[in-house]
Amino acid sequence: MKNARILFGMALMFTLFSCGNGTKCYYGSDFGIVPGTGEDMTEEFAKALETIKAECNGEIPAQLLIDSGEYDFYPDSALVREYYVSNHDQDNPKRVALALEGMKNFTLKNLPTHTGSEYANLMMNGRMLPVAMVDCENCTLEGIAVDTRVPQITQVEVLENAGGYITYRIAPYVNYRIDNGRLVVYGSNWEFVPSWGIAFEGDTKHIIYTTSDIGVGTSGVEEIEPYVIRAPWNDARLVPGSVIAMRSYARPTPGIFVTECKNTNLLNSRVFYAEGMGLLAQMSENITLDRFCVSLRDNERYFTTQADATHFSGCKGKITSVNGLYEGMMDDAINVHGTYLRVTQRLDDNTLVGRYMHGQAYGFYWGGAGDSVQFVRSDVMEITEGNRVVEIAPYDKEQLAGCKEFKIKFEKPLPADIANGKYGIENLEWTPEVYFAGNTIRNNRARGALFSTPKSTLVENNLFDHTSGTAILLCGDCNGWFETGACRDVVIRNNRFVNALTSMFQFTNGIISIYPEIPDLASQTKYFHGGNGKGVVIENNTFETFDAPIVYAKSLDGLRFVGNKVLQNNDYKPFHWNTHRFLFEKVVNVTIENNEFEGGFDKEKDVKNNY
Repeated sequence: MKNARILFGMALMFTLFSCGNGTKCYYGSDFGIVPGTGEDMTEEFAKALETIKAECNGEIPAQLLIDSGEYDFYPDSALVREYYVSNHDQDNPKRVALALEGMKNFTLKNLPTHTGSEYANLMMNGRMLPVAMVDCENCTLEGIAVDTRVPQITQVEVLENAGGYITYRIAPYVNYRIDNGRLVVYGSNWEFVPSWGIAFEGDTKHIIYTTSDIGVGTSGVEEIEPYVIRAPWNDARLVPGSVIAMRSYARPTPGIFVTECKNTNLLNSRVFYAEGMGLLAQMSENITLDRFCVSLRDNERYFTTQADATHFSGCKGKITSVNGLYEGMMDDAINVHGTYLRVTQRLDDNTLVGRYMHGQAYGFYWGGAGDSVQFVRSDVMEITEGNRVVEIAPYDKEQLAGCKEFKIKFEKPLPADIANGKYGIENLEWTPEVYFAGNTIRNNRARGALFSTPKSTLVENNLFDHTSGTAILLCGDCNGWFETGACRDVVIRNNRFVNALTSMFQFTNGIISIYPEIPDLASQTKYFHGGNGKGVVIENNTFETFDAPIVYAKSLDGLRFVGNKVLQNNDYKPFHWNTHRFLFEKVVNVTIENNEFEGGFDKEKDVKNNY
């Protein structure tokens, strides 16, 4: 009878989901991939992928169709891989649940079934990298979700706050113990004492006004009863009912890792939790996110990812992100940038050594022969020279994996002072066009969206709702994060901004903050952002705010703020140090016209340009 039901189910699925168009269908159940068992599915998924790769060889389009429901993965039997992941901890080897390596023309897709779940949920049972897509082409994830049984973020609810002590209840999913008065949280292959936290309003899930990152009460604690802790912790802002996401700053793995891929699609898929970025894509071409979400799984959790929801490092082609929901993450909804190498040695007139500088960004491909590059002086962030790569090879290691330095030979002779340690190299080949539209970003830490690319960037029809810091940031930094680069053509239109800037974080000088890191702005003779008659256009948006700052800009040639509506509310008390609606530092070619300002607009008071 059981076999009959399975055969009937398979026949029904084939009828409903016949691939057609020359695409070969594979069903997860044929490989033992069955949801809801609690058993480890690593081997079954690996076998399915190996079979598809061998039989189709990337030439025949293939789909692996799996039932909706939950699939468990465990670190002890996980695949072991050495992956160097941009903007993450380089703590190799990684334990990987699902590795799509060298796949071509392949789709992993869920089938809605009697379980009632919309997704095929990949459930991690320990510190793991859920999905890796490596050297893939024309590959799609559809209806796939990523989560963890025991997240590394510890959620607690404040029960009482009095006399320098806070009593809180720990969420039931948390494993904990008290060691010498310290609250230790743990999973199957990790443990630590939480040191920092983000505080949420219990009813709205907004981050509590003017809290930012807070210290948490995890030392000198006592257990009042199971899951109820009393701690010496003095913070009057944390009223009973407040919810704190206690955490560390570790970010070992993203939820989905995409590297050196081409034409990648993530459709109607979600990351409910990841101990790093939700999605980290690096050195890949053409990525489409449609209804891809980093969002809350249920009403119990207030948090999603340990860092950004989506992050694109050194990509090219076009990044399209539409119709998504990004909430509760511990950093930005999207960050698009390249990576500067710092020039550390000049070997001859045409050859130098470039080094990855940030501890979370090294060990992966940076560029190749024929790539167009430019140099930037890190103290003034001025572009000084363009060139083309002739040869590039690892310099401090024999292989690329794990290397921090490259020996690079260029087509033209290098500037005379290129080896003085004050120059960075930007690879212009690996810079993408960006389309970010129809998304909702809400109730997250730090900032909403970051863009650092010279290619066209269009941000439209999004809702930025309580992003806590700046809603949109255009950055560029060759001194700390070493994230490229200058923005030349950015259009921000038809978006709604609701109560940004409720807390202070890095670069949060306005709802829209154009903030390159320039140590010696006074000596700069060129402009970092804009130029060539373009720059940044901000038009037909609605800003709902309780405070003053709307736009902050530094080192920009070309800004249009036209046709926008600014509405003032009393939801919070104004607190920002920047009391100007428009604060500029070395900004030229500015147009501010045809806008509606509730309460009026006084150019003398509302606009300040420190040129």
